[in-house]
Amino acid sequence: MASKLIVVKVGTTGITTENGKLDDKQIENLANQISAATKKGFKIILVTSGAVAAGIDELGITPNPKDITFKQAAAATGQSVLMARYREAFRKHGLKVAQILLTAEDLSSRTAYVHTCNVISLLLKNGVVPIINENDVTSIDELRHNKFYKLNFSDNDILSVLVAGAICANFVVILSDIEGLYTTDPALEGAKLINRVETIGPELKKKLKGKNKRGRGGIQSKIKAAEIATSCGIPVIIANSRRENIILDLLAGKHKGTYFKPCKRLPAVKRWIAYCAAVKGTIRVNEGAKKAILEGSSLLPVGVTKVVGTFDEKDVVSLEDENHVEFARGNPNYDSNQLNLIKGMQVSDAQKKLGAKKPKEAVEHKSIHIVDEEK
Repeated sequence: MASKLIVVKVGTTGITTENGKLDDKQIENLANQISAATKKGFKIILVTSGAVAAGIDELGITPNPKDITFKQAAAATGQSVLMARYREAFRKHGLKVAQILLTAEDLSSRTAYVHTCNVISLLLKNGVVPIINENDVTSIDELRHNKFYKLNFSDNDILSVLVAGAICANFVVILSDIEGLYTTDPALEGAKLINRVETIGPELKKKLKGKNKRGRGGIQSKIKAAEIATSCGIPVIIANSRRENIILDLLAGKHKGTYFKPCKRLPAVKRWIAYCAAVKGTIRVNEGAKKAILEGSSLLPVGVTKVVGTFDEKDVVSLEDENHVEFARGNPNYDSNQLNLIKGMQVSDAQKKLGAKKPKEAVEHKSIHIVDEEK
């Protein structure tokens, strides 16, 4: 495989035993394969779950999965345990590791997003294996600022492909406790492994259900992750984490699991707008403006009918039609207060109101990402 920059994601079930304890043998197996691939010239980022499970075992108290504070405390305790195991496993191969804890908020800020990419690139350049996990201590829905504020990931399946898109990875491997995507529940008779997915349509997503016993991500989460990655031009394979030498086999071009064919890669800014950025508010537009945007034009103030929420210039906002349906997202050239002052105005009147130096476009087309309504 010519691809060199790889993101490997492993879930909780892939590095724990049936009784929920960390599986040292499996952690060593991952380290062995990643180390061997690194020596062959691949640069690999590992996105790992397992901190909560490690913390529950370390604390030695009865799990209370419905108590979010308990899960956060377990994550805080288990993260250091998990990293210590990885550090020891990679050290046997002369490799150093770096811990990176991320929240949706970290990737929703353009500045933080770019800095995260720079840190990962520097680590890889120096031969360090970045090990990424969601920061469960602070990554909760209650951190949203208001009802118009939407964040974009809730588990490590999604996080892994957002990281892959940010750093322009060549390939994503999602390691699961099953062989890949099946035609139906793999526990049912007649279920067949799907070797290749050309496109991820609504029918495929509707019929897939199920969650892992010890982790948050189920097959639906993995399909959503594959959808994001392939939209960014990155191929994805879902495979069984416990298959012998699975990572090395995949990197050698041996087909195992389910392969998802990539689409045309989105430009960097549009990838961030589409999948990473938090949506801070909404701009509602008339039918003429919607039609023009879908045909490739920018949004002018005259097409704006309503501004919902509070946002700053260059924050990401939803663009909604007159039926309150989101059809695009973008970076506005105005904050919500300014846009309220000029909504519905012609360009000349808007510039008289706010000053001629302001851009004529409320949102430029290069900063607009069209949302696929089927998704």
